[in-house]
Amino acid sequence: MSDADKIRVKIKRQDHPGAEPYWDEFDVEPGPNMNVITLLQEIQRNPIDISGKPVAPVAWECSCLEEVCGACTMVINGHVRQACTALVDHLDKPIILQPMRKFPVVRDLVVDRSRMFETLKKVHAWVEIDGTHDLGPGPRRSPEEQMEAYEYARCMTCGCCLDACPQVNNNNPFYGAAILAQVRLFNIHPTGRYEKAERLRALMLPGGIHECGNAQNCVRVCPKKIPLTTVIARLNGDVVVQSIKDFLYGE
Repeated sequence: MSDADKIRVKIKRQDHPGAEPYWDEFDVEPGPNMNVITLLQEIQRNPIDISGKPVAPVAWECSCLEEVCGACTMVINGHVRQACTALVDHLDKPIILQPMRKFPVVRDLVVDRSRMFETLKKVHAWVEIDGTHDLGPGPRRSPEEQMEAYEYARCMTCGCCLDACPQVNNNNPFYGAAILAQVRLFNIHPTGRYEKAERLRALMLPGGIHECGNAQNCVRVCPKKIPLTTVIARLNGDVVVQSIKDFLYGE
């Protein structure tokens, strides 16, 4: 196969946290039904750049390979998305791969998304339980509430919404839309709603819902099509009501 028939892949690399980033280019032989993960696997098998120089294998993350875990999220041709569902035949060439832009780089395409998980702790994004004994049947939920909860529960904490959000940067501690969706999810849960006030008060702190600039990039890039702008609108109303309650009656 001639070089002209191969797929050119440009990868932004970084050897370790704090190191200067650089670019490597590779030529990969095309195959049927290839996705970006397949490309990276081919490079890993034979890590030789376009000049013929052997280089260190490219580091990246993946797990489920069916757009459920969010581990393989990266910037592909300028758009943040999952590598497992990025089909090579549908991508412009050359294919340009970069790590996510709003998280610290660990190595190459691997980033540290601890920011999201630590923020989930701040907003109490879980349901308290009283032991593991039989609590009996839970309260009934309306079909409408079930459907709303299902939408939010599909979030895989991939970080696409944070990567695309202009309010998420080194100078702004904005939580991000994914975190707000989880607040709404647990606030409408029959048991989780008992900590509703605590979660809403967390959204009044620095980084909370008031930091949202309504750019709406989050809803455009969400791979699960979660109605994130609807979430934010509903939470805005909930936060206002909670702030009035706190002012009138105290905590």
